[in-house]
Amino acid sequence: MKKILTLVLVSVLGGAITLGAYKTFLEKDQSLTLQAEPQKPVFTPVNYTNQSSTLAAAEDIDFTSAAEKTVHAVVHVKNISLNTGQPTIEDLFMGRVPQRRQLGTGSGVIISPDGYIITNNHVIDGSEKLSITLNDNKTLDAEIIGTDPKTDIALLKVETDEELPYVTFGDSNQAKIGEWVLAVGNPFNLTSTVTAGIISAKSRDLTGKSQQSFIQTDAAVNPGNSGGALVNTHGELIGINTAISSQTGSYIGYSFAVPSNIARKVVEDIMEYGNVQNGILGVTGGTLNSMAAEKLGVDETEGFYVDAVEEDSGAEAAGLKQGDIIKNIDNVKISKFSDLRGYLDTKRPDDVVHITFLRNGKTKQTDVTLLKNNTFTIPNIGIIKEAKPKDLRPYKLKEGVKIVKLNSQYADYFRRDGVSEGNIITAINNTKVNSIEEVQTIIANRNPYQPLSIEIINSKGEKTRYGLR
Repeated sequence: MKKILTLVLVSVLGGAITLGAYKTFLEKDQSLTLQAEPQKPVFTPVNYTNQSSTLAAAEDIDFTSAAEKTVHAVVHVKNISLNTGQPTIEDLFMGRVPQRRQLGTGSGVIISPDGYIITNNHVIDGSEKLSITLNDNKTLDAEIIGTDPKTDIALLKVETDEELPYVTFGDSNQAKIGEWVLAVGNPFNLTSTVTAGIISAKSRDLTGKSQQSFIQTDAAVNPGNSGGALVNTHGELIGINTAISSQTGSYIGYSFAVPSNIARKVVEDIMEYGNVQNGILGVTGGTLNSMAAEKLGVDETEGFYVDAVEEDSGAEAAGLKQGDIIKNIDNVKISKFSDLRGYLDTKRPDDVVHITFLRNGKTKQTDVTLLKNNTFTIPNIGIIKEAKPKDLRPYKLKEGVKIVKLNSQYADYFRRDGVSEGNIITAINNTKVNSIEEVQTIIANRNPYQPLSIEIINSKGEKTRYGLR
């Protein structure tokens, strides 16, 4: 019994000593560790006040001012058009053509307090009735003043007793890549929508045929934005939103706008002349790149290479020649043809432009007076122009228009009949012609379901008549 009590006493005493040591040494150290102040993390700043960044730039710009100036001047355009519907069996038996009305929507920009509105031609094309809705929800009827399908610009007018808010034009030539812009419009019938982005590129041609010169931006643009405003941070109009690059039909990253300088010139021409006045330089050619430069045997990979100079053109009068490389026009750099096309689209006949070009490696300069386009393309025939007395004299004619280039697809067929460049067209649809305007009028007013009758005097002096569809 005494031994058992002794063992119990020893065990209790050992446990007490062990517990005391734990409390004294181990638990004390652990308590100190837990109560110690944690070390602060080190952060590396990603931007500084003395350095620029995208975020810093955005914070320094007041988008609200530009939006406020623009949103009240952008309208919702509604286009009611009459379209041919799918015929039923009954329609086919009765010989009827079913028609149905369709509503299309887009955007427009008020450019004057008395109600002139600019939009895209494709927004109002085929319209039977047009109306616009202002930002205060008032709806007004609109009439078409004029259109230009080439640039996809149309001018509308509404009648109202009150002065309307409007946007002032900016200089799209001064817009810079990387500059902030706002797109204002009515996507998906959502009125008064504002999105922001930057200018991604300029002089962009979407067709590959050097017929366009768009401003490219990453501001979100969707169906319904067409005809809306692209403005800079001052609220100045620098473009008319026109197209998006998409495989789905909706915005996926890039949109395109007609530069304001082109749009402004188109509407001014429509208001003053009733149509668009195009001034031509009088050269043909193409954009230089490494492949083209190697083929042509030149060292330059940027600029417009002059392949031919048209006779009786301003370029010919100014001394431009085949092989010249146009580098600048009125201090606007020309890297590709769309640069040149975009700038010339802002000019009219009789305007004078200053050309800087390279000839045999040497820089030269000249002034060129732009002339009115005196050529016209007749489908399946080719390009024609007004004939001079010297062109008519060999054929003993007093009137007619001259063929300057045959349609490449049918050139061999015509040449077998003795028809070649330089021959004279004397009549179209049995009406004598002596000017481009007369040819354009006849073709525009012809019955599209009847053949086009072309009377040509060939190289042998023989009269040949063709019926073309």
